[in-house]
Amino acid sequence: MKDFKIRETEDYESLVPFFIENDLEFSEDEPVPTDIVKCWDVREEETGGENEKGRLIGGFVLARRQGEFIVDGIAVDPEYRKAKLGQTLLEKGIEEARSRGGKRIFLVARAPGFFRKNGFVTVERKDAPNFFECLTCPQYGVDCHPEVMRLEL
Repeated sequence: MKDFKIRETEDYESLVPFFIENDLEFSEDEPVPTDIVKCWDVREEETGGENEKGRLIGGFVLARRQGEFIVDGIAVDPEYRKAKLGQTLLEKGIEEARSRGGKRIFLVARAPGFFRKNGFVTVERKDAPNFFECLTCPQYGVDCHPEVMRLEL
């Protein structure tokens, strides 16, 4: 495992293919307007020039929908999952939401156990903003059983 660096990024579009490769579903046609608040990426550090980018190994997107903060995407390359990158990225997103006056943060979890360990609780879909697009996905209920979750900040 190489060294890595976590940084803020404006390049949301580079994160979407990474999220898809790591089994997060993304729709090209988002039915609910989403405002991106902040993105982070994690890259293997490359030796050489300052401007070189290493391989993308993690990402996190904090967004707002219907006035609520949401985790719009979080993923870590399987090779790096034991390095606590997901935990670090989640903490950055939570702190950002708090610093902007957020009272809670929502997400749709394919790995609810990870989020439960971080204080999230499962909530009814009706008690969350409209960001649960899973119902139209062919994997929903077949090999994907996501949970809508909330963390009180």
